[in-house]
Amino acid sequence: MTELLFREDAYLQESPARVIAQTGEGGVILDRTLFYPTGGGQPGDSGWLIWEGGRLPVATTVKTLDGGVALVPAEPMALPPPGTPIRQILDWDRRYRHMRMHTALHLLSVVIPLPVTGGQIGAERGRLDFDMPDPPGDVAALQEALNALIARDMKVGESWITDAELAANPGLVKTMSVRPPAGQGRVRLIRIGEGAGQVDLQPCGGTHVARTAEIGRVTIDKVEKKGRQNRRVSLALED
Repeated sequence: MTELLFREDAYLQESPARVIAQTGEGGVILDRTLFYPTGGGQPGDSGWLIWEGGRLPVATTVKTLDGGVALVPAEPMALPPPGTPIRQILDWDRRYRHMRMHTALHLLSVVIPLPVTGGQIGAERGRLDFDMPDPPGDVAALQEALNALIARDMKVGESWITDAELAANPGLVKTMSVRPPAGQGRVRLIRIGEGAGQVDLQPCGGTHVARTAEIGRVTIDKVEKKGRQNRRVSLALED
């Protein structure tokens, strides 16, 4: 199995690795990877692989059927064979914006404490869908409450619980449509704030900033009705 470097340090931007396989679809599998694979509403990372005599632009990253991580080339080209030592370089600007937006969406679920029915993260915009029969009364007030949480510069940390502990605490799961990252024997929780100042705790396998102030100001730029009970709330990073 590929070692998930992004799980150990989401801020790591370059790292050596070794090619261990190629997929039938033309992807590259490394022994250790910085690249986050598409999942949980967060897009797969892009970047570059560099080796002696070659350079491969990575368009996206996906999970393989057996739970591995495959880097997908931006265009058809000769792939480095298994055993090749390479240098992997992340498209950091894009990933960091995903980290900022992902953490902002966790906080959006705090200021709108309703079940989440869907979501999507982008480098410029992101959104959550809520089980919200009636429209929010004051969008401007929600936006200011969200930015006030961001400005508190709270620590974003993680902890782990067992699958059984998660099953015994269903209230930790806010998402109705995205299955928590369980099934490996333990589940990663993302915690925003500490002690009495904690504002959020939920299962999540994605990448996040270390402190909420890194998000910067955000704008709630759209609230749309999606079906009988669902409303989509979209966020945009202001810079």
